[in-house]
Amino acid sequence: MFSIFKKPAEDDRTRAVAAYEKVAGITTESHEAHSLRLRMSMLCRAHLDKTFVAGAQQAEAYDMACALAVRDGKTKPEPPAAPLFQKVKSTAGDVMVYLPREFAQEAFQIGMLYQRTELSAEQAIAAAQRLADRISYEALKLTTAFTAVQFLRDELAAEAGEEEGGDGDGAGEGDAPASASS
Repeated sequence: MFSIFKKPAEDDRTRAVAAYEKVAGITTESHEAHSLRLRMSMLCRAHLDKTFVAGAQQAEAYDMACALAVRDGKTKPEPPAAPLFQKVKSTAGDVMVYLPREFAQEAFQIGMLYQRTELSAEQAIAAAQRLADRISYEALKLTTAFTAVQFLRDELAAEAGEEEGGDGDGAGEGDAPASASS
């Protein structure tokens, strides 16, 4: 009876892999094929963005665990792994989305490097966009790439707007640069 509760999650993952592989394997250029590719690109964009954020969030915890291990004379823990599956919101409700390991791991690493301030926001955006371009052009065979990490682009634009002509109302609301914590 308890296997009933586990089966849907496994089915969701199986369906997610099958959907990705089906769309990545389309060889026709029909309107329907293009629509499927575009829909998958939007799902992949959401996955990439969530995986970037997961990498940034897990970087701090992993670095702390490594520091504690070194302090205590223990071996460092294994680095966190990128999620191959992400649950994302779509017009049809929550959908499980799959991204192949090479793409997921790269998005995760970019997020980790950004969190550690080894990449500036601009460098992280450029790296994430190069990854989005590869997914769009090479894997999904689209003619236009999706835009990766739009939330980070928006944050940079907002900061630039505050610096250029802000009236002071937003002072203190933004995060301080992370380089002070090195």
